[in-house]
Amino acid sequence: MYGRIWLAGVGVLLTTGCGASEPDPVRLPAGEPVTVEVGAASSGGACRLLDFAVIEEHTEIRFDVAAASERGDTRTCVVRATDTTWPELTLTVTDTSIDVPTFTADVLPDGATKVSKLGQAAYRRTGAKTAKHGPTAEVGWLAAEDRLATLRWTCPPADDRATAGAVAARLVELARKLDTRSL
Repeated sequence: MYGRIWLAGVGVLLTTGCGASEPDPVRLPAGEPVTVEVGAASSGGACRLLDFAVIEEHTEIRFDVAAASERGDTRTCVVRATDTTWPELTLTVTDTSIDVPTFTADVLPDGATKVSKLGQAAYRRTGAKTAKHGPTAEVGWLAAEDRLATLRWTCPPADDRATAGAVAARLVELARKLDTRSL
């Protein structure tokens, strides 16, 4: 009888693994950090209208950082490259109740060139360089859904106004791709 009890006890121990020590955990080396590319739209605000690839397609500059802000009826997005301060692209979209005559009289800057086939009315212009940054290129338009939008490009300090003029023409094409209704 004692033999059967002893055999039963040994059988239980063998099937449950009791008495056997657990193996030590194996440590794996840390993997390389993974860089995940995040789209501009993930920043919210006016950044929801921008896509880094579309910006690059029109400006030939690759941006990879976006920051958004919302205050009242105005939404803003600033995009830059990680490794440099300039150039910088800013999109501002504001809800408005102005009409085309008011836009032309009050918003259209002196010396700006009118742009066709962009919203209800639009312009483009360049600005001079300052002590802090290079010249600027700007495109502003009154969108069909009662929104005033502006794309502003700030060039590096070494650039000249002719460079800003060439960028302004490319910003017009980029502006035509933006659907401000989706804000």
